[in-house]
Amino acid sequence: MLVLERDRVGAGASSRNGGQVLTGLTLDPATLVDRFGEARARQLFDVARESMTRLEGIVLEERIDCDYARTGHIQAAAKAKHFTALQDEQALLARVFNHRVELVPRAEQRSEVGSDAYHGLLLDEQSAAVNPAKYLAGLAAAAARSGAQIVTHAPVTRLDKAAGGWRVTVVGGRAPDTVEAREVLAATDGYTTDVTPELQRRLIPVGSFIIATEPIAARTAAALLPRNRVAFDSKRFLHYYRVTADRRLLFGGRAEFRQPDEHTAERTAEILRADMVRTFPELRDTRVEYSWGGNVAFSRDQMPRAGRLNGLYYSGAYGGHGVAMATYLGEQIARRMAGDRFDHPLFDDDFPRIPLYHGTPWFLPVVGAYYRVKDWLQ
Repeated sequence: MLVLERDRVGAGASSRNGGQVLTGLTLDPATLVDRFGEARARQLFDVARESMTRLEGIVLEERIDCDYARTGHIQAAAKAKHFTALQDEQALLARVFNHRVELVPRAEQRSEVGSDAYHGLLLDEQSAAVNPAKYLAGLAAAAARSGAQIVTHAPVTRLDKAAGGWRVTVVGGRAPDTVEAREVLAATDGYTTDVTPELQRRLIPVGSFIIATEPIAARTAAALLPRNRVAFDSKRFLHYYRVTADRRLLFGGRAEFRQPDEHTAERTAEILRADMVRTFPELRDTRVEYSWGGNVAFSRDQMPRAGRLNGLYYSGAYGGHGVAMATYLGEQIARRMAGDRFDHPLFDDDFPRIPLYHGTPWFLPVVGAYYRVKDWLQ
């Protein structure tokens, strides 16, 4: 197996995400039930759980040192009525998905998060935290031990169908200029280009941005997240955060919905720092030492997928929930490429195009404004 990597391994979100391994999917449980019905929704939710179990198994089997821990996650109610919605979600999760979560009222929430910005919490003990860069490095090493050849800085510039498979044109790296392949998997997600135009018309890249503080005192870190869980809030323009192994607060969010420019990193870092201080005022004088951003990818219906389009295999559209799902779906589609024949609820060979879209998400500012209004009204 040959892996052609456009940059270094993990240059995108694979190594630079928030390190949250969460139960469920991008769509909330109620939306899953409304859209797919209870039986199908339960099946999809179970797939997400299976992806977490598989990631954990790989970490143990390959002995990957990546700070993996079943920390549990906190979903923080940004408004009082959001806590009411979390109460409904708790009941739905138990009834339809056989998944137990706890609720923490606002009066008791400082036992879990050191902030008065919220109106109660939902606590899910099954979620986990991981250092994504260390996990990815371990995963790449495991692939190499299994016989994969990984060539970095080798962007694919052209894909052509050829007798018996594909002709892959490559620029740079240690790969030959042209590679003949029986099967090709496009695993480009938020960095899909016009090399694969059919896939590009189905995946929407959306920026996600993160800041990391200087190391903070152990006492301060314990006050922010007393049980060291991963956390996110209930807004559409949400924030997510956790304390890292070296006691930095990693704080991320969408920050903005627009095409990036030369000032994006600086602008989004300022936005996130202000949001972090509103959440945790005691960090007002804490320095931000790192900031970065990159793309995640969404499908039109916010569901992940894997399958085959015009002979090309693909996997993507993880919607910000890709730490476990990308590993899991990649393994499932690899089985299919190897000749296994089986059905899977996330396989889709008829993945529909997005109307009036050719890969440049011109509509993101409108979507961002819509979500901000919804956060304000709801």
